[in-house]
Amino acid sequence: MRDLYHEELDGLSDKLVEMTRLVRSAMARAVTALLDADLRLAEEVIGADEQVNKIDAEIEETVFDLMARQQPVAGDLRTLITALRMSGDLERMGDLAVHIAKTARRRHPESAVPPELQATVLEMGQIAERMIAKTGSVIAARDVRMGLELDEDDNAMDRLHRRLFDVLLSPKWTHGVEPAVDITLAGRYFERFADHAVHVAENVVYMVTGQRAKEIVDV
Repeated sequence: MRDLYHEELDGLSDKLVEMTRLVRSAMARAVTALLDADLRLAEEVIGADEQVNKIDAEIEETVFDLMARQQPVAGDLRTLITALRMSGDLERMGDLAVHIAKTARRRHPESAVPPELQATVLEMGQIAERMIAKTGSVIAARDVRMGLELDEDDNAMDRLHRRLFDVLLSPKWTHGVEPAVDITLAGRYFERFADHAVHVAENVVYMVTGQRAKEIVDV
């Protein structure tokens, strides 16, 4: 029975890693759809979100079941609670990719991103992909050091987010209100995506060490 219990605990990590894979794919395709005005790709991202939601529901069900049957304590209880939190963050990251895809769909057949912002949005997408890839590695390997490093990527995303607003608020902006709203929202989606990735990594740090990330000076 205890072997089965620990197999179920390990299975939670496998499902979380699978969520990161699905979310990474969703974000990559959503960014392409946004930049290239690719309606087919946008629809694929929107439709595929159900897979992420399904795994999130499975993790929640497993966590509550194990807590009821096994009454875990100490490290095992910490693993279950953090798995639940991470699953919620990853589900919301999937939703943010969907929001980007819906922006692409709403503006089709035009691109929602003016030419002067394409490079910045592309870079934000690349950082988002890098962060979710690292998140998957952090979960799979329980890598505390890599988990702490995600803050640097988040800072890079914040800098690009500010760059978007520099362009939007410039007197040289000539694209009107609707594109400005689209870019503002898209920038917010990227910024929140990065924040959720950091939250996931911080939960891994807590699961492994029992300490909050800000409490750790050296690893």
